[in-house]
Order: sequence, then C-alpha cells, then structure tokens
Amino acid sequence: MIDPQAERFPQLRPLGMDGFLVRFDSVFTEGANRAARAFGEEARETPGVTEILPALASVQVRFDREVCARPDIAEVLEDLIASRDWLALPEEPATRIWHVPVSFDGADGVGLGRACEQTGLSQEQAVQQILDARPRVIAIGFAPGQPYLGLLPMEWDFPRQTELTKEVPPGALTVAIRQLVLFANPSPTGWLQIARTAFRPFQPEAEDPMPLRAGDMFRFHRISLSEREALTREGGSAGGRLEVLS
Repeated sequence: MIDPQAERFPQLRPLGMDGFLVRFDSVFTEGANRAARAFGEEARETPGVTEILPALASVQVRFDREVCARPDIAEVLEDLIASRDWLALPEEPATRIWHVPVSFDGADGVGLGRACEQTGLSQEQAVQQILDARPRVIAIGFAPGQPYLGLLPMEWDFPRQTELTKEVPPGALTVAIRQLVLFANPSPTGWLQIARTAFRPFQPEAEDPMPLRAGDMFRFHRISLSEREALTREGGSAGGRLEVLS
C-alpha cells in the first residue's frame, strides 16, 4: 500500500544507527535547497548533534548515541520542522564570498567549445556569464570538500555527457544542468570541463581541511593559463580568497 503521506514534505526519516534524513523534496529545487541549508544551520545547534551534511534537497543529521537517545533527537527535529515554513524561505544575503581566479585558456578550458554548442553562446558570452554569475555552494559531496555550485542562467540547462571523460585534473571547473562542480581530485566525470582553478576545496594539511560551507558564494576572476599554473605551483591558499561580510 502506498503511504499517502510519503510525498509530503518536509519528511523526517531514520538513517543508520546514529542519524536522520530530513527531506524537503524528492528532486532538486532552489526552494528545497535553501530549506536544507537553513535547516542544517539551525539543527547544528542541537545538543548531541555531531554532524550536519546538507545535500541538494535534504540534510543528514548525525547524533552521539552516548549523549542522547534517538526519540529525543527525533522530537527536537520534529519541533524544528514544525517551527516555520522552510520551503517558503527567501535566499539570505551571502556572508561568505570566495574570490577564485580561473583560467579558460587552452587545456584548462578543453570543453568550453562543446559547452558553447550546448548553450548557443559564443565563447566570449559564455565566459562572461560565468564571470558575472554569483553561484552559491548548494551541496558538498562526491569527494571530500567538493562543491556543487549554482544556479547558472537557463542557457546552461543541458545534461551531463553520455560518455565519461577519463579524467579531469584537480581544480577543474565543470558544468551541466545549470550547475558548476569544482573538482577536488583527479576524477572521471560526465561533466564538461570549461575552466580550471588553483583553488583546493580539500586541504588535508590545513586546520580546516574543508573550508567551504553550504551557502558560500563564489566570484570568479579571469586569469591566464600561465598565471593559473603559477598559483597551482604556489599551493596553499593561493588559489582563492575568502571575504567575510559582517
């Protein structure tokens, strides 16, 4: 029998031995993504909660079983869900902006021509739209610290490739379905590489190895391939600068 409540959102579901999944939709929408990010920040303050993992339309909440019982955490989360209309939340102004130099030249933008064929834009127009965009981190996943950024204008609403690119390099900026993914590590992918940065979303040697947060804004600034190579050689935090607004 189909549960008539199954597709009513938000939904609270148990997940594993020490977690819950709060779902705001069954597919990605901007409203569900805003809700997941905002709910995660609120739930982060719950005593006993150890980890918050927001995804495109949901958020995982993990808790310490030695500190609190599942029914107690469930009650707190149910009250939090009922406290407001999460799906009607407006987008809050960004308080953290990452300024990231990016090269579209040569091998760094190996898929830029194909992306232009998909969008109908010239290369100059496509590059300018990326530079003008102010995408947010809408989820972090697939690899440690790796951000999904969005959303781009509707011209960029094309599917992932049907065939895999064998490997994109660290710092590859790839695009599909109005989203950008900034790759943390060498990886096969069905996303089109249109540019490359020296930014490292996963820095295992740093005090904060995964510096990005859901909701962070990105601003890309164009540089040449040789400038990007120099920043990559420099390493550390050379690939990007965080601006924190009061």
